[in-house]
Amino acid sequence: METSESGYDITPLDEETIERLAQDLNEEEYRILLDHGTEPAFCGTLLDNKMEGVYACRLCGLPLFDSAKKFNSGTGWPSFYAPFDKDHLMNIEDNSYGMRRIEIRCARCGGHQGHVFPDGPPPTGQRYCLNSASLTFLPKE
Repeated sequence: METSESGYDITPLDEETIERLAQDLNEEEYRILLDHGTEPAFCGTLLDNKMEGVYACRLCGLPLFDSAKKFNSGTGWPSFYAPFDKDHLMNIEDNSYGMRRIEIRCARCGGHQGHVFPDGPPPTGQRYCLNSASLTFLPKE
């Protein structure tokens, strides 16, 4: 078993498990998470969420972002300046659409989450730009 710094199992899931989990996704969630799509700006259900809690991968449930690190970037997508645990994300170079970007995926299931850009606020200077459809919000109890 591969464990993250925060103690979560991040062992990559096999294709059979991913397909079984994907049966619970709607068409839009599937398109974004598994086909690396993007939802339209200012349309995501979590963009204006200001509740305290954790944002987890919609496909496998791995915690990816904490509400304390969320900020309004003005881009139209939920944005964070740091992940819940750096081990919970994979960074993949993405040269689509004639630009160089860093795609972020869930480290456990490989589900597409969005992209990270070097124009975020202190203390990291990073802007993790996410699709609401890639996430499940778990309110703080």
